[in-house]
Amino acid sequence: MLITTDDALRRQAEAWRRCPWLTLDTEFVREDTYFAKLALLQICDGRTAACIDPLAVADLEPLREIFDAPEVLKVLHAPDQDLEIIVHRWGTCPKPLFDTQLAATLLGIADQPSYAALVAALLGVTVDKSLTRTPWLRRPLRAAELAYAEADVEHLAQMYPVLERRLRDTGRLAWLQEDCARMAEPARYRPHPEGEWRRLKSLARLPARAQHIAARLAAWREAEAARRDRPRRWVLSDEALYAVATRAPQTKQDLGALAVLPREQLDRDAEVLLACVQEGLAVDAPALVSDMRATPQLQARLQRLQEVLRDRAAALGLPMTLIAPRADLEAIARDGDAADVPALAGWRRVAAGEALLASL
Repeated sequence: MLITTDDALRRQAEAWRRCPWLTLDTEFVREDTYFAKLALLQICDGRTAACIDPLAVADLEPLREIFDAPEVLKVLHAPDQDLEIIVHRWGTCPKPLFDTQLAATLLGIADQPSYAALVAALLGVTVDKSLTRTPWLRRPLRAAELAYAEADVEHLAQMYPVLERRLRDTGRLAWLQEDCARMAEPARYRPHPEGEWRRLKSLARLPARAQHIAARLAAWREAEAARRDRPRRWVLSDEALYAVATRAPQTKQDLGALAVLPREQLDRDAEVLLACVQEGLAVDAPALVSDMRATPQLQARLQRLQEVLRDRAAALGLPMTLIAPRADLEAIARDGDAADVPALAGWRRVAAGEALLASL
């Protein structure tokens, strides 16, 4: 079923509103933009799958009503990118959610399995990947492409009842619901320039002042990428960001001497980049991120936490990183019970958090 008119979508949406759950997927293009371009949206109610063409349907508001309907569970696989697209397009995040990748991880089937791997494991079906690179914005879409897109939500509809039953039987359905409720917060998928320094993987290796410069540069880059609707790396590469943060140039000549910016970008952005440097230098505050290797005491605490987490994860049959990624452990080693991390909240605190704190 291909939906290309407002009336067809409205009629189908009325039927979907009466379903207890729906599976959902999107096809999009994100090559030269900051925001992904939605090209197709697929929904299955367990019996029939449909592809909705957002380039043809003028009024997509019925979809918002389904996304917001609390009585309709929305089932997706590893949905971060899908949710980001939906939040950007509609301003809302589908809820309640059921993430089949998270469900499989909680059940010990695999650690964050791909969609194809999970379909193979649960259904014994090999997913056809030959159309992965289809130019989804091209029209008309071929019948084979539509069938390929529909298959994604059809397989999800077959897997969902199996995963839901297993989670209920193991007492872990509430764990998934807790994580999916946090996943369904729209703020997670909107640009947050001031927090973009958390994406910088080598930040801990820089001294405090350089870290604060890097944070200012990352915030500007994110806001500018969203404003221009261009990929972050097109606005400022990581190489250039780290070079500017480390060397702290004071003039346009100093900036040019780093040899990390094209001439056109140097002429266009020198003033704002130098302003970021000055803002960072003016910050009189501790480093944003601590290098745990630099402090023997913190390193020893981190090692104890890793040992405890390894034991708890093995007992639960879960990946260590699902319970507490390294960043959480570092925060606990540094701040103890005051650490504001998922590992010390909800089911994770009961499963492992208390044991982690007891080891400090």
